[in-house]
Amino acid sequence: MSAAPVLIDQTAHGRRASGASRVVSFPVFLGCLLVCLATATVRSRFDDPDMWWHLKTGQVIWTSHSIPTTDTFSYTTHHHAYVPHEWLSQLLIYGAYKFGGYSGMMLWLCCLTSALLIIGYIFCSLYTRNPKIGLLGALTIWGFSTVGLAIRPHMIGYLLLTIELLLIHLGRTRDRRWFFALPPLFAVWVNCHGSFVLGLLVAAAYLFSSFSSFRAGSLVASKWDAGVRKTFFWMLALSCLALFCNPVGIKQVLYPLNLFFHQPINLAQVDEWQPLQVTDARGIALIGVLACIALVLIVRHSELMWDELLLLAMGTWLAVSHRRMVFVFGILVAPVLSRLLSDFWDGFSLEKDLPVLNTILIAASLLIAAWTFPSRAAIAKEIDQGSPVKAVEFIKTNHLPGRMLNEYVYGGYLIWAAPENPVFVDGRTDIFEWTGVLAELASWEKLESNPNELLDKYQIDFCLLAHHSPMVTVMSLLKNWQMVYQDDQSVIFSRTIPSTSPPSSDPSEN
Repeated sequence: MSAAPVLIDQTAHGRRASGASRVVSFPVFLGCLLVCLATATVRSRFDDPDMWWHLKTGQVIWTSHSIPTTDTFSYTTHHHAYVPHEWLSQLLIYGAYKFGGYSGMMLWLCCLTSALLIIGYIFCSLYTRNPKIGLLGALTIWGFSTVGLAIRPHMIGYLLLTIELLLIHLGRTRDRRWFFALPPLFAVWVNCHGSFVLGLLVAAAYLFSSFSSFRAGSLVASKWDAGVRKTFFWMLALSCLALFCNPVGIKQVLYPLNLFFHQPINLAQVDEWQPLQVTDARGIALIGVLACIALVLIVRHSELMWDELLLLAMGTWLAVSHRRMVFVFGILVAPVLSRLLSDFWDGFSLEKDLPVLNTILIAASLLIAAWTFPSRAAIAKEIDQGSPVKAVEFIKTNHLPGRMLNEYVYGGYLIWAAPENPVFVDGRTDIFEWTGVLAELASWEKLESNPNELLDKYQIDFCLLAHHSPMVTVMSLLKNWQMVYQDDQSVIFSRTIPSTSPPSSDPSEN
């Protein structure tokens, strides 16, 4: 009778030891290594011009306890209706600022980037059943995500896309109840970023492939269990209904379609929406990854699953069409590449692990991540180098009166740093395209008409331009305008004789 308690104690001790070993296991070290990599990658990325108007919008929501549906930051749109399709992300960005200032925002970016890589690592590890090769998937996501790592709402959108892939994998391979998390995921997603439509397309691709069972060379389709497919279908249907949990209803759900079909200037002129160039480093990487997948399929006679092919085709088409979508390509291609190369590295064995060494490496990785995190002085220096900080100080000190025409990329910072001066244009390209302001500005910058026409139409009193802008030379040649300020980044021109033309007051005239 005395032997039984000893056996129970030994079993419990073994479980505790196993749990402790998992906490300091090699896969956990790899996760900490990804945190270190994420921090080192984004430490100097506090420079996105769109970050500022997202921050200001979050502040408006925080202080007013309401979600704005009309423009209040510019004078050119005349309070045009606005779709607040990223309001929740903007609120979270301002919450980070409220918590820790600019350092809090940088911490927000580090945490989201780390979460993206770690969840991608977990997904690829489960997908390949090899935690070691899962690191390759995480590094693939990291490599392509560098195109868009910034303090912007799409970070949350792409993180949710990675979580969706993980939930679908767990639901189809382990327990269908994982699918129950999809509707609340989409309810949050629709209020964070328009990439929720990509999530719907991914889910539709899985649902479409779940009905097929065939083999055509290296291409293989495996039909899902009928019960699993039924649960997934109903959760996807509920996810579509969950999209209407937003402040403006159908307009917010349809906003991504408006972007692609009713914002041609945005897609044609904004750099991140341009097609991916094959000579670009990420274009070469994309071709290299696809070539690697094809080579493995041919040489090793490996299998490519039907749903994998659909997602690869979707990701490739998106990336080739729009440079910013390389981010999405990396998320979709990572598990496929990892699975095909899963036997190139021996699988992980807890029995052969080295917990003491892992503990040292985990601690070292976290210390390096903390040491890599930028100081407040470093963040302030980066802001000075990327934004018209000194020019704004000049405007405030000298109390420049009247209306301002500003450089497009300066609009976001001006909204945050000088809200008393409504902007001419900023990174909210959609609303300025709807009102015609973006087309007018593009025409002005290309000198397709007399530059004085736009300046007089809006009764512009001073212009804040980038030092390298071609319009600096043009403004220097115009009568009634003089340069009153310049530094290494910005130039300010002021009107010497007031305009006699009344400002436009009808949005349709824009």
